[in-house]
Amino acid sequence: MKRFAGLSKLAFITLGVLALLVASLSLFGNNIRKLFGASAEALGSAEVANNGTPPTRHLQRKSLKTFGENSEGDSYAAPAPAPVRVSAPPPARERAEPAATGNTHASQRPNPYTLTSEDRFSTFAVDVDTASYALFRRQVDEGGLPARDSIRLEEWVNYFRYPYPAPEEGDFRVDLEGAPSPFTPGRHLLKVGLQGRHIAKSQRKPTHLVFLVDTSGSMSQPDKLPLAQKAMKLMVDGLNEADTVALVTYAGRVSDVLPPTPAVERDRLFAAIDSLTSGGGTAMGDGLETAYRHAAKKANPRSVSRVIVLTDGDTNLGRNLTADAMLDSIQGYVKEGVTLSTIGLGMGNYRDDLMERLANKGNGNCFYIDSEREARRVFQERLAGTLEVIAQDVKVQVEFDPASVRGYRLLGYENRAIADRDFRNDKVDAGEIGAGHTVTALYEVELAGEGANVATVRVRAKRPGGVEAAEQRFSLARAGLHGSLHEASANLRFAAAVAGTADILRGAPQAGDWSLATAESLAEGAVDGMSDRAEFLELLQKVRVRHARSMASGGPY
Repeated sequence: MKRFAGLSKLAFITLGVLALLVASLSLFGNNIRKLFGASAEALGSAEVANNGTPPTRHLQRKSLKTFGENSEGDSYAAPAPAPVRVSAPPPARERAEPAATGNTHASQRPNPYTLTSEDRFSTFAVDVDTASYALFRRQVDEGGLPARDSIRLEEWVNYFRYPYPAPEEGDFRVDLEGAPSPFTPGRHLLKVGLQGRHIAKSQRKPTHLVFLVDTSGSMSQPDKLPLAQKAMKLMVDGLNEADTVALVTYAGRVSDVLPPTPAVERDRLFAAIDSLTSGGGTAMGDGLETAYRHAAKKANPRSVSRVIVLTDGDTNLGRNLTADAMLDSIQGYVKEGVTLSTIGLGMGNYRDDLMERLANKGNGNCFYIDSEREARRVFQERLAGTLEVIAQDVKVQVEFDPASVRGYRLLGYENRAIADRDFRNDKVDAGEIGAGHTVTALYEVELAGEGANVATVRVRAKRPGGVEAAEQRFSLARAGLHGSLHEASANLRFAAAVAGTADILRGAPQAGDWSLATAESLAEGAVDGMSDRAEFLELLQKVRVRHARSMASGGPY
């Protein structure tokens, strides 16, 4: 009996110990398992220790964080779980295309009003990009208003052609004009207009193009890859017999679809273009480096060697994932004379910020194609300006006379600013002007005193491939200012309407009391029979109504 009681007591103690062990495992089991092997969670989010490739599930997410939080630097934040050695990730082509995460733009603070007593110089690089305006048109056509960060005022103004006098000699001519501002009483608008020399099709240098086409899954919409194919065909149709075209694509991997092929072999080129299909991830950085290597083989002072990227700007695979890494990878080729055009397509996950940065660093231009009509405009009507650079590292410096001007503000060109001391530093990169291009800049100035001269404009530029720059000087006398805006040219009045609209919509502090009605009235009287100006007027009329509704409802405008 005592033995039975002892056994019962032992069994009771054993059961108690077992219960305690089960409870401990439930509470601390995950930590105990980590002592003996990786948990499922750790394996699911591990990094590859050998080659530094980020985890697949992070690579598959397209977002602004892929390139870093700002333009100053890029970073990749590793996931919290500790890294564990695992086998290599699956091939890039097997990685799923991530969902779109929205369009991204780079914010720019509008230029401040500056007193000439503190700084009488204003220095900037020219800009002939037009992507921002084409984006605006699409957003308005779709029933909305443009995102404020997408508005780059100088790209709106320079979307339009201004019939300035042609250069009598040299590469360009400067047209200066001033008149009372329609927006701010007591101030004037000063227009600085550059006209590049025209080049006939027969006079163009031999051109070697490398089309770099994004064929990832995000390009499947009709306004992306199919529109890119139409655009490329339009460009091929405008090339000369001595020109060549190569075709490179990137998705999960980079493909050399077509080696340099004479432009006259239209059937072969069109067949290669038609064969493109979309699917997979986006190794944009790898594709860019491959395209530049091809273009560099043809680069020399006697020809044009240009990479043309057609993409929505997204990227999520490959070695050069970040914007800075891409820019670093192409700098050597840029120095060899290879130029770049970035062609943006589509909406939803469009990387406007990346496209503009790449074009700036690649000594090229940035366009946005929202229709076949716009493709025709860029790739046929203005092909010479798109392809052939007539002047590079073009800088403009405006010196205001303190005896005539109390203060000034440059409208736009915020991300093209150059330090005044670097105007004559020919090692400092600046903008390019293509054949037939016009460049227009507007200043808002406040006159003072009785000085005879308002401003002196200096333009400094190099010949393509050159090292030393030449400088030209132009002056605007006070006596040359128009007494009223009605006396000013249609060019000044229309440019003022476009700039005023952009400044209002982007929320510039200095344009807080400006009126879209004033801009509309200006544009209406300055269309001059030009279809692109008439189109702007129609867009502005729609924008006025939506802007008023947004303001009335307490919206962002």
